[in-house]
Amino acid sequence: MRRDPQAYAGMRIGLFGGSFDPAHSGHTHTATTAMNRLGLDQVWWLATPQNPLKPKSAPLKKRMSTVRALLRGSRMRVTDIETRLGVRYSVDTITALRRRYPGVQFVWIMGGDNIGGFHRWKRWREIFRAVPIVVIARGGAARNGPAFRQFAATRRPADRALPGTPAPAWAYISARLDPASSTVIRNARK
Repeated sequence: MRRDPQAYAGMRIGLFGGSFDPAHSGHTHTATTAMNRLGLDQVWWLATPQNPLKPKSAPLKKRMSTVRALLRGSRMRVTDIETRLGVRYSVDTITALRRRYPGVQFVWIMGGDNIGGFHRWKRWREIFRAVPIVVIARGGAARNGPAFRQFAATRRPADRALPGTPAPAWAYISARLDPASSTVIRNARK
């Protein structure tokens, strides 16, 4: 990520947060599907210092290196910006990035495996109201969890218009399923 916020003005950028412990083909599939279907200029992989809803993660540098090993091309970047900004929750990250990059059309990217628990995220309603959200099918997860049912009326088509749509707005993309799982990979290593 360049230091000059003006360098990103007018861009359509996907924010893909996660532990990435470790990053795997399912993450790449999610980010690539969102990029292609929504016509995004870039996807920023936001490697969280520690997901408060998950057990202790591997060191951040190690997790970021697993992401770097998967990234293809210059349109995807991994960043530790949450650590540098001193934020812990996605809602605070989104707020800080919108403030720092006012000319960017951000969209939050998440795998469908997170739908059921999204209502447990800190201030999840603010996330809905801050940026459009795109959910990519993952592991056969249901298309609606409590949070998404509450915002059912704001569901939109998963197309290039979504990043510029005023929030709340969200879309679901049915795509080829990639069964890779960080939990399964970690358990296999033990």
